[in-house]
Parts: sequence; structure tokens; C-alpha cells
Amino acid sequence: MSAVHVVRFEFENGIHWGVLRQDRITIVPGTFETTGDFIRQNTVADLAQLNGTQLEAHKVKLLSPVTRNQQFVCQGANYRQHMIESGMDPDAKKYNMIFTKATSCLVAADSVLIKPRSVRFLDYEIELGLVMKRVISSAVTVTDANLHEFIAGVVIVNDYSARDIQIPQMQFYKGKSFRTFGPVGPYLCLLDAQDMHYLKALQLRLTVNGEVRQSDSTANLVYGPAETLTELSSVQNLEPGDLIATGTPAGCALTIPSPAKQRIAALMPEATKWKLFLKAQEGRTQYLKAGDVVEARIRSADGVIDLGVQRNRVVEEA
Repeated sequence: MSAVHVVRFEFENGIHWGVLRQDRITIVPGTFETTGDFIRQNTVADLAQLNGTQLEAHKVKLLSPVTRNQQFVCQGANYRQHMIESGMDPDAKKYNMIFTKATSCLVAADSVLIKPRSVRFLDYEIELGLVMKRVISSAVTVTDANLHEFIAGVVIVNDYSARDIQIPQMQFYKGKSFRTFGPVGPYLCLLDAQDMHYLKALQLRLTVNGEVRQSDSTANLVYGPAETLTELSSVQNLEPGDLIATGTPAGCALTIPSPAKQRIAALMPEATKWKLFLKAQEGRTQYLKAGDVVEARIRSADGVIDLGVQRNRVVEEA
């Protein structure tokens, strides 16, 4: 039995879940209000053997497989090369950076990306999303051996970011939580114990207008899923269906001065420092503008896990 790809979709004025096989969807019987409900009530083994009513995938409207009533937790600077381009010294940073995004930014994988009028520097961040399998309500030790007890599956997340708000204001939540800034899906790939090794060998690839901007493997995560869940469990509760975005590889539009330049900047008046930062960003043509098309893909080399393609077209706020 291999990994099972499921979708949440709209069809004939109803919202359903289904198992995706090639270009056909087998409807999962029942009503599941939340991602957590779906995960609690279905096993990978049962879904793998599911037979029943089938639909052609192109005839339905795919929705985010993570519903908005789940938590949206994120890791920052979690690939070594991304830490370097973010102005951090990977050998000096010894902590797992955690923040959250507003769940109202969760949208379907093919949604338009609305660029707010107030945002000048809109950036992309492809990330592997982990979807929780069980309740965590106290500190637990998660290892590679028991990870399958905690992780139900994986999705693509794009952590779109307004850098001119996130960085100068030191507001990760505000800079990353605008509506449409969190497309998820299109597919949720449910994993069994024997599939967990794939979490360390998934290929991430993001293009803008067909040009490759980000390309890396989850083998290069600094803090892996087991380590991160162990730490998070000492801080907060998690529920089935909750989403953890594991950080983005190098290749973002954002440019940040080297640690040496940052030390010099720290001696400057605050207004001068941020004026220089914003001026540096103005020279970056990589920032997203209206009409740009961003595509994100995550898959395993053997194709057993293929999370589909996210496709977002940037539009200016009306």
C-alpha cells in the first residue's frame, strides 16, 4: 500500500472529500466539516481500498484540503541557504523560529493572489506543510520511529509575505496574514508508517512566469518534523488537521545585508536603517507584481508522492 492522495472539492453545490487516482476522484461517503473530522474518521488503509462513485477531476472545483478552523503554525529560516540569504549565520542560530498566520489567509491552491495596495514588496515562499493526525495536549517526545503516530499527511503551502511590513515592523503575523496569502493544496497526501522516510526526500520547486526561483529538497531542513513537534508540544496544544508549514528554501526575492553590515546598521538611527533596507529592496526585480504567475510543486523523485501544482496569478487589490 502506498500513500493516498485526497482532495476536498465543491461539486453540485456541496462540499465533498475524495480519493484522487490519476484524473478521477472517488467520493468518500459522509460529511466532514473540518480537516480534523476527515482525518479522525478515515484511515489510509480504508481510503486506499475505497470504491464507489467517481468523478472526473476537471469537473470539480478543488478547495483547500486544510479548513480555516485549524491552526496555521509556521517555521522560519529552516533551510541553511535560506538562513544565509536572510542575513543569519546558520552556525550561530540555535533556535527553531515559530510564528503563526491568520487562518483567514487560507485559500485553494489555484486562487488568485491579491496584492494589497499598501504592500510594495510581495514575496513567495514554497513550503512543505505537515497536517496533524492526533491531539497533542502535553509535552511528548516525537522521533522518526513514532512520527507516523503524529503526522497524517503533507500538502504544499505558499507562505506569501509582505516584506515591507514583516521586516521593518518586525511583524511576521501581519506581513504574512493578508487574505489569499496562504494557498494550500491542491492535494493532501496521507502517509502510513512506511511512507515517513519521504519527509526527508521531497523535491520543492517554485517558478515565477516559468523561471525557476526556488529548488531544494526537504533533506536540507535544519529542524525536521520530529524535532519540531517535540518542541511545539512543550508549548502548545495541537489538534488533528492542524497545519505546520516547515519553512522555505533559498531563492526568495528578499535580500538582507550580511551579519557584518547588520552590525553597522545597528549603529544607525532607526529611520536611516530602514530607509536603506527599503532602498535595497527597490532594486530587486524578483518581487511579485500584477500579472505574475507563481507555480509551486512538491513531489518525491519516484512519483509516489505528488502534491500537485499550485498556480497563483497576482492581481492588484481593487
